Amino acid sequence: MSVRARLALLLKVLQNDEYSRYLLAEAVSRRIYPKYKFSDCFNLYMEDTAFIQLYERFMGKKNTYTLDRKYILDQMMQLVLGVEGDTAECGAFQGASSYFMCRRIAGTGKKHHVFDSFEGLSKPQSEDGTYWQSGNLASAEAVIRDNLREFDFVVYHSGWIPEKFHEVAASRFSFVHIDVDLYQPTLESMSFFYERLSPGGIILCDDYGSTVCPGAKLAVDSFMSDKPEKVVMLPSEQAFVIKTSDTSR
Repeated sequence: MSVRARLALLLKVLQNDEYSRYLLAEAVSRRIYPKYKFSDCFNLYMEDTAFIQLYERFMGKKNTYTLDRKYILDQMMQLVLGVEGDTAECGAFQGASSYFMCRRIAGTGKKHHVFDSFEGLSKPQSEDGTYWQSGNLASAEAVIRDNLREFDFVVYHSGWIPEKFHEVAASRFSFVHIDVDLYQPTLESMSFFYERLSPGGIILCDDYGSTVCPGAKLAVDSFMSDKPEKVVMLPSEQAFVIKTSDTSR
């Protein structure tokens, strides 16, 4: 069989066999970037078109970097619908994660609290490495307000972490999403919200398993070192803690 005939046969197979296309993509990718580990091709969440359409509404069709993280957050929210307390996000950027949190708690009577300076990251410390710079990931508050406009239970606390935490000091929380990348704001967020997390409540930290966010992991590990709960790391660069006891003030 000639080379042209072989190529024609290969193209025919690829056009009609999704698994063959996946294997070819994997083989090519392994040659280019062998460090990357492909997951199973037959992953059901990849068929969740309703979720993917919502994700693409915020992130576009080409940016799939946080698709798994958003999906995990969206699914974990179902675990806290019966847990006492509001929800909060520290480091909300343009509101994609907050949207998935809000869609889950709509109609429950819970409020969703957004904490962000909307000026980007604060100044990194030595614990944070060299990847981030002050002002990275800045986004205007008007953007997230527009993205979350359909939810009337969102409360915005604009300012650097932790200067606005006192506004919810008397509240209880069922789910807290921390995505602030750096050591100090992660530590401040863990310290404040852990004490106010209801039993069964969850703290989910997006940056824990990222090689460019060593400060976030250090902050979580150091804070949780004397706590009864375990930190569970996920392959999505996230980690979570489920509160097992009541330590509220």
